[in-house]
Amino acid sequence: MNDQVAEVCGIFISKQRNTPMIPLAETEIVADWGLRDDRKARAGSQRQVLLLDESTLQFVALQPGELQENITVRGLDVNALAAGQRVRVGAALLEVTGPCTVCGELETVRPGLREELRDRRGVLTRVLQTGLARLGDPVTVE
Repeated sequence: MNDQVAEVCGIFISKQRNTPMIPLAETEIVADWGLRDDRKARAGSQRQVLLLDESTLQFVALQPGELQENITVRGLDVNALAAGQRVRVGAALLEVTGPCTVCGELETVRPGLREELRDRRGVLTRVLQTGLARLGDPVTVE
């Protein structure tokens, strides 16, 4: 168990490709699916929920949601999480499947961003247990 205090400081879904993320105050994170109503959610995927830490956004001078993350976390370096680790986000339980790789699409946000985010793009997870997540909810490594 990690004693570090961390919390949800952003929740985002997207309805269509190439549109801004939609901020939410709360959402249901559904087992073997992802965030309810998110276009990227799908059964069997290893990429159901993207976690990103607030400090990474600050490092690249972007706002929560601008990197297409589903959950922005304050107080935890999500990039230090390893595949197989479990993270409780509110009442939901997620399992880290691996780092999110940087891609060329980042260059549409800002030229040079792909290189700035190397090894800091966040982690991808799959949902093990359904639960509600709200802004301010704790995020704990189990």
